[in-house]
Formats: sequence, C-alpha cells, structure tokens
Amino acid sequence: MLRTLEQQTMRKVYLRLLPVTIVMYFLCYLDRINVGFAALTMNKDLGLTATTYGFAAGAFFWGYVLFEVPSNIVLEKVGARLWIARIMVTWGLISGATALATGPWSFAVLRFLLGVAEAGFYPGIILYLTYWFPEQHRARVNGGFTIALPAAVAFGAPVSTTLLVVLDGVGGLAGWKWMYICEAVPTVLIGVAVFFCLTDRPAKAHWLADNERAWLAQTLDAERKRVSAEHQISLWRAFWDPKVLLLALNFFGIVTASLGMLLFLPQIVKQLGLSTLQVGFVSMIPYLGGCVSMMGWAWISDRTGERRWNLFGACLLSAGGLIFAGLTIGSPWALVGMSLAAAGFYGTKGIFWALPPRFLTGSAAAVGIALINSLGNLGGTVGPPVVGWAKDATGSFAAGLYALAAFALLSAVVAALWLDYPRVAMGKESAVPAE
Repeated sequence: MLRTLEQQTMRKVYLRLLPVTIVMYFLCYLDRINVGFAALTMNKDLGLTATTYGFAAGAFFWGYVLFEVPSNIVLEKVGARLWIARIMVTWGLISGATALATGPWSFAVLRFLLGVAEAGFYPGIILYLTYWFPEQHRARVNGGFTIALPAAVAFGAPVSTTLLVVLDGVGGLAGWKWMYICEAVPTVLIGVAVFFCLTDRPAKAHWLADNERAWLAQTLDAERKRVSAEHQISLWRAFWDPKVLLLALNFFGIVTASLGMLLFLPQIVKQLGLSTLQVGFVSMIPYLGGCVSMMGWAWISDRTGERRWNLFGACLLSAGGLIFAGLTIGSPWALVGMSLAAAGFYGTKGIFWALPPRFLTGSAAAVGIALINSLGNLGGTVGPPVVGWAKDATGSFAAGLYALAAFALLSAVVAALWLDYPRVAMGKESAVPAE
C-alpha cells in the first residue's frame, strides 16, 4: 500500500521519540513512587507513622508545584534537550540521596528537594510532544508516553521489593537504602544520554527527509496559527484563563485519588497476609490493567475525536473502583476494586493532555500546561495525608479510599459540565503520496 507523506513522516517521528520518552518517564515515575515500597521497611527505621509518612511523602509535591511553571518557561527558551537532561540528572542524584535519610524531617526535606529537581519534567515532555505531533495524534502519543507510568509501578514493584529483600544488610545498609541507590543510577546515565539523542524541533530533525521535515513543520505551524487566531490566549492570561483552571481542577481530583491509592497500595496489599516479595508481584496487577486502559482509551478518543465524555467515563470508573475497594478492604476483592480504579486513572491520561493544545500555543502553552500540572499535582499533598490520617484514626484504609473516591467523582463532574473544548477545524488532512 502506498503510504501518504503524513503516514511516512509520523511513523518516523513515533519511532524516534516515543521509545526514549517512555524510558525517561518510566525512570521518572520509578524514582517518584519507589517510596511506597520502601515504606514496607523504611517507616519503622525512620520512626514514621501512617500520618507522618503520608505528609512526608507528599512533601515531594510542594517542591514540584512551586517550580513547575518556571521550569517549563526555561524549557521553552533553552530547548528540551538541555533542560530535560538537567532535570533527569539532578532528580537522579537526589533520589539516590534519599538513602541518607535518618528520620521524618530529613526524609521530608529530601522528598521536597526531589520535587524541586523533577519539576517541569512531565509538562515539559507534554509541551515537547506538541512540537512534533499534530492534534489528531496527541491522545495516542500522550497515552503511549505515559504508559510508562503504570508500567513503572507494575514492573518496578517486583524490582523494588526484590532489592529490599535481597540487598538488605549488604555493606551494613538496609534494603530500602540500596533500593534508592540502585534505582537512581540509570536515571543519571539516561539523563546524560538524552542530551545527545533528543532533537529540539522538527526544523533540526536531519533524520527526516526534506519533504517530510517541511510537511511536519508546515502542518504544525498552520495548526498553531489557527488555534492562536481562534482563542488568542497570551502567556499572562494563561495564569487565570477559566479553561486552564477547570482543567487543573479536574486533574487535581484525579491526582489526589490516584496518588492516595498508589503510595499506600503496598501496605493495603500487605494486609492480605503476603510477604514483602509477594506484595511486589501482586501490586503489578492494577497497573498492568492501567497500561491496557491507557492505550485503549487514547486510541478510541483519537479515532472518534471525542475527549470530554471519554474523560468523564474514565473518572467515573476510578470513583467506582475506589468505592468497591473500600467496601471489600482486607479481601482479594479489594484488589479488583483498585484495578478498576487504576484503569480509570490511567485511562484519563492520553485524553486529558490532548485538551490543552486545543486552545493553547507557544509560550501560553508552556505556562498553561505547567500550571495545570502543578495545580493538579497539589493533589499529591492531599491524597496520601488523607489516607494516612484515616488509617491512624480508624484502623482501616476503607475511609481513606472513600475520600479518594469523592475526589475522582469531583473530576467526573468537572469533565461532564465544563470540559467541552472542541477541536479547531483544521481542514483536510494531507493525502500527498510519499516520494
């Protein structure tokens, strides 16, 4: 079959950029959530209760939120290659340094600094992908890139718990300390490699043929001009535009719910009477389902061009799964509920991040995407503490799961009532045959 110029070009772009962004985000999320597995043994060593663990683990998001927008503005100015490499190297070093924590305060400070170092990575990649992928590809590429998130939990779970058990006591260090060190090393190495392998913009993509490079640059430029003409949102207006703030509210609800469950999932699974190593393997189950959901829901959304109701459905599934998990806590059925919730959490990702480029371009996109992500990630300072406090107050995780369900339901309501952001008409897609 004769490929069109669009098909040929986009195939090269997918193959060039998607694998490396998946690897980067896999390492990013592994270094962020391995704290949940470390908690199985670390909490006792550092004197952390469920409440103090929830607050200290959530300190990451204060640093993350404060530096999100400045980081994305810098990326827009200096280029993704340099800035993303810087982010990866610094967060890798600080993640490894978490092994030096000696108590609640030092642990909280290191989590805060990890957030500062990593700030701007996720919205930076989302922004970077808008430089390369036209609108009709964005849910799929966002879903493909963020598949690393559930994959990091699914495959990082057995790796993390294996390091906890196998390396415990080696060289006089606890297993959780070795886990932080071992999982930080690849991040630093890949961060250095990123500087040499990423390409900032299509105009510099010498791995594309001249006609491919010209088609991609012209298509994206035309799209940006039409979006800008339709919405005319400036950099400063992006800080208070209602569309941006409503997206941030939706994201806040789903982040609160997902991180509240994620950071306590190993401890919830542990209640089934499993060993530490078994917890790692069982914890894979919800997030393998999340991988499938993320790609499937993004594909459906791109094929239909519909965003709002797909997003609503994923948020609603999250709320239902959390309620079911709370009702069945302490039994294997709770794992089914958390698996449904994870399918909903990750089903939102590709769809959600395809919405901002429908009305944001240029510097406004850099600010708007970072602001949405930073305000949404404030949920990381809410979800874990809520679950930890509920556990200490009631002796059960059920109340915390119900609270998380309320946040997921909030996201569903916001999506249904306000997130109707239609695609700007772009005209016919290119059907020029490739030479």
